[in-house]
Amino acid sequence: MRHLLSIRDLAAADLFKILALSEGAAHRVLEGKGVALYFEKPSSRTRNSMELAAAQLGGHPVYLQPAELGIGTRESVADIAHTLACYHAIIAARVFDHALLEQLAAVNAAPVLNMLSSSDHPLQAFADLLTIKQLLRRLEGVKVAFIGEGNNVSRSLAQGCALVGAEFSIACPEGYGLDDAPGVRQVIDPAEAVEGAHIVYSDVWVSMGGEDSEDRRAAFEPYQVDEALMARGSDAWFLHCLPARRGEEVTAPVIDGPRSAVWRQAENRMHTARGAMLWMMEKPQ
Repeated sequence: MRHLLSIRDLAAADLFKILALSEGAAHRVLEGKGVALYFEKPSSRTRNSMELAAAQLGGHPVYLQPAELGIGTRESVADIAHTLACYHAIIAARVFDHALLEQLAAVNAAPVLNMLSSSDHPLQAFADLLTIKQLLRRLEGVKVAFIGEGNNVSRSLAQGCALVGAEFSIACPEGYGLDDAPGVRQVIDPAEAVEGAHIVYSDVWVSMGGEDSEDRRAAFEPYQVDEALMARGSDAWFLHCLPARRGEEVTAPVIDGPRSAVWRQAENRMHTARGAMLWMMEKPQ
């Protein structure tokens, strides 16, 4: 049984296989089967991409909210996992605490897919890497500059870049970096990170459920991606996981400009969700 909780759990061959499956045929491996989609955090892209991906594979997605399951309160994690496995081929969850995903996977009742947790966002990293591959026709040797916080998005992308041979740099204020990222280049100056980069990536300064404060916004104010910063890259493309706040982490001329690939990136959330589920449904060799 294949669970998919984090990029760090994958081998390079697994990651390349998922990307290849994302661009291949939508084999109906979920015909007549359900896919449980459990959301503790709402998301327009994750829900739409996962529901469409499941349907393309012949499956029936079922959207679930915390009040419906009472997971860990009304019923134990193990009992919920066994119950969902009676109806669904895959249990996908978008949660606050990554430990909940690990508990669901430990039951081993059905394959568990991480749709986002506090520490990881593998589905976003798959879409990011597929987009980069499509834009540049390669992944190895590509220079990616992430301008923003060391969070679940940047962590998963950094791990993915390491597997495919891309170079990953992150620029953020002191105290906001990645604390578990060996081999990642971490700098304070955004211009230093972007110099010669092929991809410039940004994210909101305050993630969903994160702490908003004047001190935080003041710390990130020098990290806005504008046309001058983009010009320091190597004919760079702009990526953003969305939702975006124009005028904060990125200016409108950048995110809406000709070197922005955010809508291709958003569409690829669907294709890579399909590829991830195809990989999960394969029998491991």
